[in-house]
Amino acid sequence: MTGNGFKRCKCRTGDGRELGARCPKLRRANGSWNPTHGSWYGKAEVPAGPDGKRIYLRAGGFASAAELDAFYERAGRLLDIPDAGTEGHEARMEILAMIRAAHRRELPMPDYEELHRKFRAGQPLQAMTFGDYWATWRARRGRLQDIRESTLISYTSHYETHIREVLEKVRLDRLFVPTIEAVFTRIDEKNAALLAARASEDPGIRAATRGKRITGPVTKQRIRATIRTVLAAAEREHLVEFNAAALVKLDSGQRAKGVVWTRPRVEAFAAAFRERLEAERTASVRPAKPLEKFRVWLATTRPSRVMVWTPVQLGTFLDAIATERLYALYHLVAFRGLRRGEACGARWVDADLDEGLLTTARQLTTVGKVVKEGAPKTELSDAAVALDSVTVSVLRAYRAQQLEERLAWGEAWTDTGRIFTREDGRELSPDWVSEHFERLAFAAGLPPIRLHDLRHGAATLSLAAGNDMKTTSAMLRHSSVRITSDIYTNVLPEVARAAAEASVSLVPRAVPVGEGSETAGLPSVSHLPQGRPTDSDGDTKPQAVGLNVGRAGGT
Repeated sequence: MTGNGFKRCKCRTGDGRELGARCPKLRRANGSWNPTHGSWYGKAEVPAGPDGKRIYLRAGGFASAAELDAFYERAGRLLDIPDAGTEGHEARMEILAMIRAAHRRELPMPDYEELHRKFRAGQPLQAMTFGDYWATWRARRGRLQDIRESTLISYTSHYETHIREVLEKVRLDRLFVPTIEAVFTRIDEKNAALLAARASEDPGIRAATRGKRITGPVTKQRIRATIRTVLAAAEREHLVEFNAAALVKLDSGQRAKGVVWTRPRVEAFAAAFRERLEAERTASVRPAKPLEKFRVWLATTRPSRVMVWTPVQLGTFLDAIATERLYALYHLVAFRGLRRGEACGARWVDADLDEGLLTTARQLTTVGKVVKEGAPKTELSDAAVALDSVTVSVLRAYRAQQLEERLAWGEAWTDTGRIFTREDGRELSPDWVSEHFERLAFAAGLPPIRLHDLRHGAATLSLAAGNDMKTTSAMLRHSSVRITSDIYTNVLPEVARAAAEASVSLVPRAVPVGEGSETAGLPSVSHLPQGRPTDSDGDTKPQAVGLNVGRAGGT
């Protein structure tokens, strides 16, 4: 492809018409081209398509004939990449459009080696942006259904909330580590703005932050995992040479460990709750809805995202809800550690109360705003859960109650086969169950925990009862004991205190030391405290501080 070069200029006649190739200044007196006037233009024919229509590549504005020839030579080599036939013609037309666009924008022509590789691999020829590839990847995942729908929704939330504004228009082949890091820089900026708004003296600005949460290290890790998953697919398709997200370093997003609601923590939370409640009441800008104490209580900062009740606090809660219709559900989660979705999805067909076993074969999850049934979280999640005699008795009583409801509803009853249902037999929404639990905890005057924290509490109770980590891991149906030990290395205060007492009791002492003795040092075995520790006044019953610390003997 030579271009058949010629020259033209922008000179005009007296009436304003452009002379173009007819300008007399384009040639010298001897007929040769004038090197100082006009620009070089070319026109070359491209192989016709199946319809036989003639196609040309026209280009101009070159400073010399050599520059024109080099352009058409490179263009011809690119246009020769596709094979003959319909598919080859379509690819050739795409390459032709890329050549025209590069020339029009004064950009380098597409790289031959890269274009040749993409064509042979059946990949898109033009460089895709991350946003373009995300759209195709997201649609393909939805069609193939090779990812859990809830997981795909989580990926989509990450993209729409954090990734899109930074990476949408970035070309895949321009995605380097600093580019990915910009996503997390932007997250840090938004976190700082949210914290500043919360600390503002303007009640209107503070009110605008209600319901918004800081994006923490764990969520950042999940966002990076989303980018890494998408780029891994692009890498397999040879659209990127390496996965830049895999090289991005973030603060460790370690699993949150449970923190026990001890007396000092409950008192500090109660004070913070009262202070926040008073601030909301005196705010000059009133919210559209009446102030609800429950919402303020729920939004008050806790020592950790994962909080665990003491046994005494759990007993207070269970006593307070003993007459609740769904008492059995919360009892089951509290003592046997079922996940929320597993409890809502549990079926009578999978329960053998005579043998004291419950298999969590199905779970309910909220996908968007729709409740859907699916397989358990992991392969080990559908293992049988051993039930104690008290829990079996509680489930039998609930079963009798449910049969009475079924008779009362008659033909209007919906037979879902679920253990825990609405009064008319319909399935429970996991989100509704979570809020229902939190409202019950608030009504009982207890410090807040999430429904999932009852599962953490069940693990802590199991360890406190003397069960080893492997037994507790089997109860929770974790995929490995390591996960259990990483999360539940904490123990209840009374367990830790008992361990400390047991350690000091192993060392015999001839000289009595400690409080009341004339020497200092460790107490002898005979001077060790016996039984449950008491308050300074000898009374084991704690005083209320706005929120229940627990019943008599609580920590």
